Amino acid sequence: MMAESEAETPSTPGEFESKYFEFNGVRLPPFCRGKMEEIADFPARENDIWIVTYPKSGTSLLQEVVYLVSQGADPDEIGLMNIDEQLPVLEYPQPGLDIIKELTSPRLIKSHLPYRFLPADLHNGESKVIYMARNPKDLVVSYYQFHRSLRTMSYRGTFQEFCRRFMNDKLGYGSWFEHVQEFWEHHMDSNVLFLKYEDMHKDLATMVEQLVRFLGVSYDKAQLESMIEHCHQLIDQCCNADALPVGRGRVGLWKDIFTVSMNERFDFVYKQKMGKSDLTFDFSL
Repeated sequence: MMAESEAETPSTPGEFESKYFEFNGVRLPPFCRGKMEEIADFPARENDIWIVTYPKSGTSLLQEVVYLVSQGADPDEIGLMNIDEQLPVLEYPQPGLDIIKELTSPRLIKSHLPYRFLPADLHNGESKVIYMARNPKDLVVSYYQFHRSLRTMSYRGTFQEFCRRFMNDKLGYGSWFEHVQEFWEHHMDSNVLFLKYEDMHKDLATMVEQLVRFLGVSYDKAQLESMIEHCHQLIDQCCNADALPVGRGRVGLWKDIFTVSMNERFDFVYKQKMGKSDLTFDFSL
């Protein structure tokens, strides 16, 4: 049996109080309680495609691109159906594990869980897993804005406090530093494709080609070019949409909100926690 315990978030003034669920030393959202063993035993299929990210790492953009590439779908049709509703998140209460088990193949399934908590079938190379990592400075800004916008989260602390939480691994889904490094250790596994959010902005064509190869789909040159063009349009829509907080998806977002001292502190913690890793990120383009 794996150890489960209640972990109260320390309630210092101005910080939101929330009951996280602590599982094997990792903070998880409360809805993960009671289903971690069922998740570990979840039966994967050979033709599943899994999209795994730490929250706010560009999941919504990645899923659109993956859907386009895997289905050879017409982007104009995708516009009509909400992809987000099409692709379930493994650990979320809705639609739930029982329904995901019954979905027809090929399934596209998302998760934010750390590598070690994913279904054992994935560890055994049963399905294709696409992981995307985003530079942590932009990610923490995006995660903060997300916490502020959610009524249920009702986070009322300052960005500085939130950033401290992030650096101390005190957010749902645990430590970003461990999350990305654990997946990076598996980036050479034949069933894992490790992508970086910034590369979507820097060199989308290469990323689409990587996905095409990884997913084993075939396109001729003209199809590939139109696919890349469609993906460019998607990214422009996502990152420059008027409805969104300005440029939410752009790279280098953090420069507008980090102070010099916060940045120095962050760099110090980053060096400590990423020390020996050969995983690197673009913090601006």
